Amino acid sequence: MIDRDRTAPDPAIDVGATIRNLAPRLLGHGVDYSDYLRTTAAIETWAGWLAAWVSAAEFHATLADRSLAAGDRVTAGEACLRAALYLHFAKFLWVEEPARYWEVTHRSVATHRRGMELLDPTFEHLEIAFDRDRIVANVRRPRGVGRAPFVILVPGVDSTKEEFPAWEEAFLRRGLATVSIDGPGQGEAGSVNPIRADFEVPIAAVLDHLEGRPDLGLAADRAGITGIGMGGYYASRAGAFERRIGAVGVVGGPYRFERMPPLVRRKFIFSAKAAGDDEAAELAAKFSLEGVTEQLTQPYLVIHGAHDAVMSPAEAERAARSALRGEFLLYPEGNTACQSVSHLFRPRLADWFRHHLGS
Repeated sequence: MIDRDRTAPDPAIDVGATIRNLAPRLLGHGVDYSDYLRTTAAIETWAGWLAAWVSAAEFHATLADRSLAAGDRVTAGEACLRAALYLHFAKFLWVEEPARYWEVTHRSVATHRRGMELLDPTFEHLEIAFDRDRIVANVRRPRGVGRAPFVILVPGVDSTKEEFPAWEEAFLRRGLATVSIDGPGQGEAGSVNPIRADFEVPIAAVLDHLEGRPDLGLAADRAGITGIGMGGYYASRAGAFERRIGAVGVVGGPYRFERMPPLVRRKFIFSAKAAGDDEAAELAAKFSLEGVTEQLTQPYLVIHGAHDAVMSPAEAERAARSALRGEFLLYPEGNTACQSVSHLFRPRLADWFRHHLGS
């Protein structure tokens, strides 16, 4: 059971294995390799994970301040985004102290926003009222494009929109705008609203809001959605029941969410605001694509890794084959959520959306 004030670090967590397993993900999203080596070398137990990454983030936050004072806006913006990413990875699976978790979350959000405002004049930070709280979205647009088709980027159990700048660039370079969101149970939108399986409901709220904002320069009739990990489930579910979505591409999404590594299970319980394992298991059983992917009539691409530890390739292929216009792409060297081949799947996925949404 998750104590709402503090959860003791689990001594059974093998921090060495965690560091090895997380390396492709962190490096693929923009953590500097040398920073990764220095930071993880100082982590002896899981209890020290958050403090080590916060320290690494503070180095880059200080660099951003100095660069901005010297008038070097681009360097300052880049340092902000790196600091925000490190703050995100400091707490993304670290739920031992909820107060500390939320403090670092808000620092990551503010630092990321500062960096984007320095680097990208098209950047917009949106807050959309939803349920008892809100959904938050970061909008970015390709330069020189009027009404741009756009792709909604959906995080998973432990990711947030602050993890996505490198992924966003793949779409922007191909003339597609991006709308990276924090939905229920995610990032800055997760303190009140818990994780939910019917993700078409929050996505409908996002699309309603975007349709009411023609000033954003988005082509409301050319919307796509993608997600990684649990975000792949969310994207599949949203596309099945929200007909305004014209194309769905997912990476490593679960067909059923029954197999969770220990750290992910703890984060799922935390973000679901569940009382413990039994309640979490009951909720996790609702996250199934059984009878859902059959409702997909749009182009639907399922990308998967042969070494995914959460969802088998057979389940991923089943999801793709059950859709009317499903395609399946397997990376033999891909790990969980294809983090080890992000440099391969990102351009492939972005090209696929460009072909189906136009640019």
